[in-house]
Amino acid sequence: MSERPGTTSSPTALLRARGIRKSFGEHEVLRGVDLDVRRGQVIALIGPSGSGKTTLLRSLNGLETPSAGTLELDGGPAIDFARAPRKADRFALRDRSAMVFQHHNLFPHLTVLQNVVEGPVHVRRTPRAQAEARGLELLDRVGLATKRDAYPRELSGGQQQRVGIVRALALGPDLLLFDEPTSALDPELVGEVLGVMKELADEGWTMVVVTHELSFARAVADEVLFLDDGVVRERGRPRELFVNPREERTRAFLHRILHPLDDEPSA
Repeated sequence: MSERPGTTSSPTALLRARGIRKSFGEHEVLRGVDLDVRRGQVIALIGPSGSGKTTLLRSLNGLETPSAGTLELDGGPAIDFARAPRKADRFALRDRSAMVFQHHNLFPHLTVLQNVVEGPVHVRRTPRAQAEARGLELLDRVGLATKRDAYPRELSGGQQQRVGIVRALALGPDLLLFDEPTSALDPELVGEVLGVMKELADEGWTMVVVTHELSFARAVADEVLFLDDGVVRERGRPRELFVNPREERTRAFLHRILHPLDDEPSA
């Protein structure tokens, strides 16, 4: 695939979140979440819909502004959201991370290659020729070099999502954030996207993934966090959390996802 900047085996936290809270009106979506993301680590966020997973993910790169709590990036000064954060702080979060969205969010009027190079050219100020060369290299590595001049409407959902991943990689981020990247795909297309993500994990990219693909989380993640009602109910290594969860709420959620027919009423 590709090498990311700063790949290291150091256990130092790249991102440290403490007491993250977020409210929308009277509804408190996050109620004091702590999270450490170390370089080279893959963290999976699982939990029912509405549990706060996506809001937490968006808070990690400044797309959402928490109501309270702190974020510390790569050992730098903590951003305290109890005070109005500086615009520069939010930009710093976005500069070091890249998001892969649930619906890939490609620009429909741009070709595949143009979608990939827009960020490096306009955000990173990379010379266009250099950005295009890098973009073609990345597209080739996910099997999409021949689609460079195609438009998003001419691609399958899985191909569009792979372009979304390449677009994120082209920015050279320290942290990759995935928000349910396979939930909008037809079942037969899920594997091609998860395969790319597994390659990234194997290469040492730092990733936080919101997912309902529990088999992927179990195989790839270093740590799994189960969120429910805005708090982390349980966290641990996949082998421990999936096989022997400590919390009853975690057991109930996993059973419902892994054995959906068990709760169906009998005829």
